[in-house]
Amino acid sequence: MTKQPYLLIVLGIFAVILILSGSSMFVTLQPGERGVIFRKFSGGLDKDAVFQPGFHVIAPWNQMNTYVVREQKSEETMDVLDKSGLSLNIDVSVRFNPQYNKIGYLHEIFGKDYISQLVTPEVRSSVRQVAGRYSAEEIYSTKRKEVEDAIITETSAVLSRNNIQMKALLIRSINLPAKIKTAIESKLQQEQEALAYKFRLDREQSEAERKRIAADGEAVANKIINSSLTDALLKMRGIEATIKLSESQNAKVVVIGSGKDGMPLILGNN
Repeated sequence: MTKQPYLLIVLGIFAVILILSGSSMFVTLQPGERGVIFRKFSGGLDKDAVFQPGFHVIAPWNQMNTYVVREQKSEETMDVLDKSGLSLNIDVSVRFNPQYNKIGYLHEIFGKDYISQLVTPEVRSSVRQVAGRYSAEEIYSTKRKEVEDAIITETSAVLSRNNIQMKALLIRSINLPAKIKTAIESKLQQEQEALAYKFRLDREQSEAERKRIAADGEAVANKIINSSLTDALLKMRGIEATIKLSESQNAKVVVIGSGKDGMPLILGNN
C-alpha cells in the first residue's frame, strides 16, 4: 500500500515534466525547412545529421535549430567608387538558399543570422571590388553586362564556399551624379552619330567605286565594238538592211547614195 502513493507521485512528476517539456520534445518541420540538432550532453552540434520535414521526437534537453531552405531574396543599395574614385549608387538583388545538407556547418560558423553575417557583407564586398576595376561609363553603359557577370562569379564563389547556393544576382539600377550621367549620355550620342556618319561615307564610297567600275567596263566594251566596226562591215550591214526593207510590202522610194561609199536611202512608208 505504501508503494502505490510513491509510484503515483513519481508518475505525476514525470507527467508534469513531460507536459512542461513537450514543446521542446516534439518538433514538426514544415516543407521548405530543415533541422540540425544540438545535443547538450552528448557531443554538441551534430552537423551531419540534417532532419527532414515531418514530425520528430527529441530529448527535452536537446535543441532543434530550424532553418528555412526555400529560395530567399535580399536587396541591397550601396554607394561604390569606380576606378577613378567617382562615387555612384548601385542597387542589386540576390536570390539564394542554404545548401540543404550543409546547414549544420552554416549554423556552426554563422548561426541563423547568416544573411546579415554572411550574404549581405559578401554581396557588398564583391560589388565594390568589381566596380573598382571599371570606369563609371563602363559600369553605366558600355560594359554593364561584363560588370554584372563579374559580380555574379565572385559573389557565387565566396557564398558557395560558405554553404550558400546563389540562384541569381541582378543589377537593378545604377545611379550617377546628374552631371556625369549627362556627360556620358552626350558622349555616347556623339559616338553613335559618328558611327552613322562613317557608315554613310563608306556607303557613298562603295557606290562611287561601283559606278567607276561600271564606267570602265562600258568604255572597254565600246572600245572593242569600235575596233570591230570596219568600213567593209558597215557597208555590208547597210546592204543587208536595204535588201530586207526592199522586200517589204509597203511602198517605198530607194535613193542611191553618191560617191564610192554611198549607201542606199529608202524613203516613203505607206
